[in-house]
Amino acid sequence: MAGRFYDPDGTRYGIPTYPFLLAPDGLATRRQLRARGLRPGGQDIAAQILWRSRCYGRRVRVAYLYRLDQAKPVRPMTAAKSAALAKANTARRTCPNCRRDAGYVIAASLGICTTCADAPALAA
Repeated sequence: MAGRFYDPDGTRYGIPTYPFLLAPDGLATRRQLRARGLRPGGQDIAAQILWRSRCYGRRVRVAYLYRLDQAKPVRPMTAAKSAALAKANTARRTCPNCRRDAGYVIAASLGICTTCADAPALAA
């Protein structure tokens, strides 16, 4: 099955394609770049990795690869960006029902903190 996704010339898939764990050195995914403190920096996709996933109904998954030598450093966090991120995280932790900071991110399935969600069951 791994041979099916091996296309280093890009004749079959349009760009160089490799099976899972067989990509050549000098290429990295976005997550791998981020772990090294880098970002793609506007460069085009250099290659891709394809594999079949058991978790997603045997669908073919893809991960795009970027060249390490063309990657740029991650931009530093500005004060305004940090403040906006803190405000957004506070909003995710604030219960719309009781207006208190729950101390955790409120589950989207509940929409309110667990104390407010459990209150009708405790009153009965």
